[in-house]
Amino acid sequence: MIIKILGAGCNNCRLLEDNAKKAVEELGLAALVEKVTALKEITSYGVLRTPALVIDGDVKTMGRIPTVEEIKEYLPR
Repeated sequence: MIIKILGAGCNNCRLLEDNAKKAVEELGLAALVEKVTALKEITSYGVLRTPALVIDGDVKTMGRIPTVEEIKEYLPR
């Protein structure tokens, strides 16, 4: 599983990354959490507002920081 945090490295992007890592850890899943800061890649997902959460190529949220519990709901088990 690949989880991407799309954003320019702002504080909200860091908070989203922390929440995603915590959700993965709490569920005991094997997943790669990576930050994407390249504007070209961000816009390739159709994302216009960051931060955005992408799981296995599917945009789950944009323009806000989902909670750890919300992210858990998005993760396949």
